Amino acid sequence: MEAPVNLLEGDALHLGLDATATPMPKFSWAPDDLAAYVERFAGDGDEGRLVVMFHSEESWDSWERHPVGEEVVLLVSGRMDLLQEHDGEQRRVPMVPGTAVVNPKGAWHTADVHEPSTAVFITPGRGTEHRPR
Repeated sequence: MEAPVNLLEGDALHLGLDATATPMPKFSWAPDDLAAYVERFAGDGDEGRLVVMFHSEESWDSWERHPVGEEVVLLVSGRMDLLQEHDGEQRRVPMVPGTAVVNPKGAWHTADVHEPSTAVFITPGRGTEHRPR
């Protein structure tokens, strides 16, 4: 039996084909580690999902989008607005603890953090893109 995953301490989960859930202790966002993650789970194609928890003290300084699928954002604590840009329209979604928002496939998104916030992200990581804010 696997040890528990501690999302608050930087662990992550990969949700894959055949309803699999693979713990990833001390998940790293370093470029080499991300490349290894993508390679390891390439067989899951566009259906794989990365589950992580982030704590944000400040508004994000970049936009991102996920071209292969929708992302779920669940706010655990704090207060923030999720900004979405899709098909030329911009939408501001206020979030409080317990609320969840879906970022549509291909929608650029960022966040304005009003008080320190912690959120769980369930992300289709393949092909994720970033741009400065």
